Amino acid sequence: MERPQITLTALRDIPEVYPGDDLVQIILNGLERESLTLEDGDVVVVTQKIVSKAEGCLVDLSTVTPSPRALELAAAVGKDPRLVEVILQESRGVLRQREGVLIMETRYGWICANAGVDRSNVAGTDAEVALTLPVDPDASARRIRDGLIQATHSVAA
Repeated sequence: MERPQITLTALRDIPEVYPGDDLVQIILNGLERESLTLEDGDVVVVTQKIVSKAEGCLVDLSTVTPSPRALELAAAVGKDPRLVEVILQESRGVLRQREGVLIMETRYGWICANAGVDRSNVAGTDAEVALTLPVDPDASARRIRDGLIQATHSVAA
């Protein structure tokens, strides 16, 4: 009996992603650079960060007015109150807090540090920005899957 195997292959040299970028084309270009083709049954993993960037899930912190709750939490954990306000807006509630971190339940029911809100690696703007999770992660995944299926003429698993 043949032993099942899993092979993981990272695509190198993925470019910086900006709002409006076509993730399907970026993935296809990466596959081509690596001389890889998708086959039925393959699983493609895409980071939330590039999906959020492509979908423009950016919040300009200069436009955010912290609530009293955000001011209170920010003081307790040592975070920018505007960022804490965005985290609260993306959450159902605070589960834990400690210096530098808020453990939140996101509006999707996921448990994430800072509700998945991130300020790292958000290039292309001079503004102070935060990146949130995609508005509808399942729809985002379906769009990428459907685009890859259409481009490669493979069959969805």
